[in-house]
Amino acid sequence: MTRGFYIGRFQPYHNGHQTMIEHIAADGEVDELVLGIGSAGDSHTVHDPFTAGERIMMVTKAVAEFDLVTYVVPIEDLDRNSVWVSHVQSMCPSFDLAYSNNPLVIQLFEEAGIEVRQSPMFDRDRLEGSEIRERIIDGETWRDRVPDAVVEVIEECNGVERLRTISRSDVVERWEARPDEASD
Repeated sequence: MTRGFYIGRFQPYHNGHQTMIEHIAADGEVDELVLGIGSAGDSHTVHDPFTAGERIMMVTKAVAEFDLVTYVVPIEDLDRNSVWVSHVQSMCPSFDLAYSNNPLVIQLFEEAGIEVRQSPMFDRDRLEGSEIRERIIDGETWRDRVPDAVVEVIEECNGVERLRTISRSDVVERWEARPDEASD
């Protein structure tokens, strides 16, 4: 049996991620897939609005349609790249190969002797977490960019309202900081 590993922040999990999992499931190279929820400790910011638990729900519900055994595992950040792979391995079931397009992640896995598979980015202009988050904040169309299961999770956790509130808070905090800095 062969097990793969794929990590993302999934803020939110979107159709680009879904297409990647679909390709992994279809190529039959792995029997099981570990999905790492990166930056698991981060939430309630414009960059990382959703909790690890909410992202676990998004991913678990979205990948249920595939004929592939999956394990969704939260991975907390570790600010020491030289030991990052061993940190990931300590948090996950063992895996034989990794999937990534991130140059640093590829480098770290290869240095640790783990084979890495890359894939093309899928509709990257439309399917980027920051673009989707901005669309949610601005009240623009975003639901067509994520699986239906993710829409349900975002609505269940009041994610739209959270993102809009956080974005207003971030603006207020930045504005309030400027006068203080000017008076120094």
